[in-house]
Amino acid sequence: MPDTIYDVAIIGSGPAGYTAAIRAGEWGLKTCLIEKADVLGGTCLHVGCIPTKALLFNAELWDHLKRAAEFGIEGVEARKLNWGAIQKRKQGIVDKHAKGLQFLMRKNKVTTVEGWGKLTGPAKNGVFDVEVYTEGGGGAGGERSTVKAKNVLLATGSEAKMLPGLEPDSRVLSNIEVLSLNQIPKSLIVVGAGAVGVEFASIYKSFESDVTILEALPRLVPIEDEDISKELLRAFTKRGIKCSLGVKVQKVEKTKDGVKVTYADKDDKAQTVEAEKILIAVGRAPRTENIGLEKTKIKSERGFISTNEWMQTAEPGVYAAGDIVAGFPQLAHAGFMEGIVAVGKIAGKQVKPLDKNRIPSCTYCDPQVASVGMTEARAKESGRKVKIGKFPFLGNSKATIVGAHEGFVKVVADEQYGEILGVHIIGPQATEIVAEAVTAMELEGTVEDMMAIIHAHPTLYEAMSDGFNSVYGLQINV
Repeated sequence: MPDTIYDVAIIGSGPAGYTAAIRAGEWGLKTCLIEKADVLGGTCLHVGCIPTKALLFNAELWDHLKRAAEFGIEGVEARKLNWGAIQKRKQGIVDKHAKGLQFLMRKNKVTTVEGWGKLTGPAKNGVFDVEVYTEGGGGAGGERSTVKAKNVLLATGSEAKMLPGLEPDSRVLSNIEVLSLNQIPKSLIVVGAGAVGVEFASIYKSFESDVTILEALPRLVPIEDEDISKELLRAFTKRGIKCSLGVKVQKVEKTKDGVKVTYADKDDKAQTVEAEKILIAVGRAPRTENIGLEKTKIKSERGFISTNEWMQTAEPGVYAAGDIVAGFPQLAHAGFMEGIVAVGKIAGKQVKPLDKNRIPSCTYCDPQVASVGMTEARAKESGRKVKIGKFPFLGNSKATIVGAHEGFVKVVADEQYGEILGVHIIGPQATEIVAEAVTAMELEGTVEDMMAIIHAHPTLYEAMSDGFNSVYGLQINV
C-alpha cells in the first residue's frame, strides 16, 4: 500500500465519503477510502437516517392499524407489537445496505482501508502522506500505516452533542442508544425540537410512549417557516405530545425509575418533569479533532471547515464534504452532492457547485415536513416584495382517500417576476412531493411555469399545483 499513489484518498465513509468514492471510481480516479469502523456507511446508515426511517415506517403502519375500522378493516383489535421483530427488521435493512456499499467499492475499484485517517501536513512533491491508525485513532496499542495520495477529501462526519455534564447511558440517550432500546419506554423526554427530536418524539408516541418535548427556542423545527412550526405544534398537541417551548434545561437527575429534568419555563419559573428515558437531541458537532488540521492551512470555526464552492479548503489539494463543512446543512443529501462536486473538481469534470438555497430539508415525523429555499421571513428580510400562496391538504382528494388531511403547501414567490423563492410543506408524503419544488427552483422555473404543469389526478403532489396557483388566488380546490 505505501508504494501506491492514489489520485484521491477519502477519509470517512458516510454519505459524503462513499458517494465521492463511487463517483471517483466511475470517473477513473485511483481511489482509497479510509474508514475507522469495520463497516462502511457512517452515521447515516448505521445510527441515523436509515434505521430511524425504518422505525418511522413501522410507526406509520402501527398508526394505520389503530384506524383500521375507519378503512373497513375489522378483526385487528387484538394487534400486538413485536418490538424485537421491529428491531430485527431495522437491523436487516442496515446490514443489507452496508453489504451493498462493500459491493459498490469493489465494482468501482475503490481500495478500502480500515483505520483512523490523519493528515500529516501539506503535500510534498504533489503527494500527501495520510497516516492511518487502528485501535481508536491515536495509534496507542494499534498499528500505523501510510496512504499516499495526490488529493485528500475529508468527510469525517459528526457526532451528537450532549448537554454539559451528561454522558450517554441506558437512560440518557443519544441517537445511537435510542435506536437500540430493548423495549419501548413508557415515557420519554426529548430535549431539542429539530429534525432528530421531533422524529423520535413521533416514533415513540406512535408506539404509545408518553412523550414530552423541551425546546430552548420558541418553535418546533425552528429552521422551518414559522407557519410550518405552528402547524406541527397543533398536530403534535392533537396527538398528545406535550411541547414546552422557550425553555432552558437546568438539571438532569437520575431517579429510582428513570430521570428527572428541571427546567426554566419561558417565564423563568422552575418546572420539573420525569420520565423513564431522556433523549438529548440538541444538534451535532463536527468530528474534526485529531485529523491533522493543525498541520495545514485549513481554517475552521467551532470545528467546521471552511471551503469554497468547489469544496476546496485553504490547503491546496485538500477538500472537505459532509457534516464538517461550514455554512452547509448537516444533511446526508447535501453531503452526497458535496462529495460529487469535490471529486469532480479533482477529476477535471464540469460539475455545478452547490447552491445552498436549492438543498431540500426533510423531516419524517407525522405529519411530515419538507421545504426548499427561503422562508417567508427570510425572503422579506432580504428586501424582496413577496407574494404568498397557501393550499391546505383538506382540499386534496388523494389526501381524503388516504385519510391524511392535516397540513398545507406554502409557496413564497417574488411579487414582480414570479420567481419561486421557497416552498414549504407539512402533510402526507411531504418529503416526497417536495422534489417538484426542488426541480422547479433548480431549473429557475417561475410560478407561472408551474401553474402550466399538468399534475396527475388524484395525487398528493397535485396539491403542489394548487399551491402554485394560490399565489395568484387561482387555486381550484378550495
